[in-house]
Amino acid sequence: MAIIINLDVMMAKRKMSLNELSERVGITLSNLSILKNGKAKAVRIETLNAICNALDCQPGDILEYREGE
Repeated sequence: MAIIINLDVMMAKRKMSLNELSERVGITLSNLSILKNGKAKAVRIETLNAICNALDCQPGDILEYREGE
């Protein structure tokens, strides 16, 4: 997949656990884990907005495009 999810990087920068982010965003721990591990096939804009709000970041801080991967 050419889209890389850098959620773990932003969580580490903000010193936030998966449990804390799950509570703040309002999605299940398992769904957040699937997204963090790059196993998600899609992400809703509403979810991305909530994650960016909780982590005080931009979508580009979480999503990265790498050609040829």
